[in-house]
Amino acid sequence: MSRVAIVTGGAQGIGFACAKRLKADGARLVLWDMDEEVLGSAASELDATAIKVDLSDWNAVSEAYERTRSLVASASIVVNSAGIAGPHAPVEDYPVADWARIMDINANGSFHVLKAVLPDMKQENYGRIVLIASVAGKEGNPNASAYSASKAAVMALAKSAGKECAGYDIAINAVTPAAARTRIFDQMSQEHIDYMLSKIPRNRFLEVSEAADMIAWLC
Repeated sequence: MSRVAIVTGGAQGIGFACAKRLKADGARLVLWDMDEEVLGSAASELDATAIKVDLSDWNAVSEAYERTRSLVASASIVVNSAGIAGPHAPVEDYPVADWARIMDINANGSFHVLKAVLPDMKQENYGRIVLIASVAGKEGNPNASAYSASKAAVMALAKSAGKECAGYDIAINAVTPAAARTRIFDQMSQEHIDYMLSKIPRNRFLEVSEAADMIAWLC
């Protein structure tokens, strides 16, 4: 039987590229996303189950996982690609509400996903989880403190959870890609986009298919 793969943020960007690659490798897909319109289109294209969910809400994530189990099966593969960038401003000017929202989706959302799926994976003694962090979590991009801090949290969460699961056949990894030209760029100023490009030695942005190849291999 094909393994069930949940891909959050799976309707677009890196998440969609991962879902497409996992589908080609034989996985049964369940796409979790907040954008209902693009979610329906992506699910139709990939013959996937679509579930609208806000990862910042634990109850919503728990319910989404129960729906996944009832409609398909428990998941043995999870790619957590959902995330937002938020506004760009120095720390002293950063809007408190935006900081909280970025942390809620990027960091808390990653925790909620792990909390939902790990009990079944431990029961089955098998799982492959990839959390999408960012090079910003390693470097700390100026005027992007919330995004950078949230992605650093994702990296630490993957390390903690991975060590907790070391006694099971459960591999938990975080990848830290450079920027890819996806819809997340819509949240960024051109100045910040140019800054990110200046830090990439190859002087080009990541192709989402390149990220998907790495992530599929980890899965």
